[in-house]
Amino acid sequence: TLEQQREGEAAESRQRARIFKVNQLAAEYFHYLLMNAPEAAGTRDYLTRRGITEETRRSHLIGYSRDDWHALSQNLTAKGYTVTDLLDAGLVIERKEGGHYDRFRGRLMFPIRDLRGNTLGFGARALDDSIPKYMNSPQTVVFDKSGVLYGIDQAKDAIRDAGFVVIVEGYMDVVVPHQEGFTNLVSPMGTALTEAQLQLLKRFTRRIILALDA
Repeated sequence: TLEQQREGEAAESRQRARIFKVNQLAAEYFHYLLMNAPEAAGTRDYLTRRGITEETRRSHLIGYSRDDWHALSQNLTAKGYTVTDLLDAGLVIERKEGGHYDRFRGRLMFPIRDLRGNTLGFGARALDDSIPKYMNSPQTVVFDKSGVLYGIDQAKDAIRDAGFVVIVEGYMDVVVPHQEGFTNLVSPMGTALTEAQLQLLKRFTRRIILALDA
């Protein structure tokens, strides 16, 4: 029996779709900066030293966030999105005294996507002495770090074909093997492996190999 969607559910569905869209635009903006911005030269050099090709940078939509308090928010509001949209997506932080500022600044950016390729949030790595070294999007309507795995969108078919999955620690631990043809790898992004993540993997395999840093 098909039931009419209730208004609250419809509103949440519209909000989720808007967050997916604003996150995708943010990912494309960060990627454009990585590939083209003069101030991203040091980040491009870092990726080159790590052996990450331009093709892989494009396929994983790796990006760079400007070391600027408002670069992303100005770019997205110019496209018609509101500060509320950016807050809902976790892309900006509200100041106690009023106003807001970009959450990610001067970092190497990794979009985190679901099985369908929707951009849920971001992982960000500092390339200087900034603390913390790694940071992620906060929990939002679409992003719960304990229930997603980095790389699952590109790994799911390979996991099913191989009959097993390899779980590694971080973003680069996924990107480098993916580039070399070992695509049945995913990462819990530095956190403890959760039941929700294992339930997600059970859809594709029951054979799990851990290759974590420890």
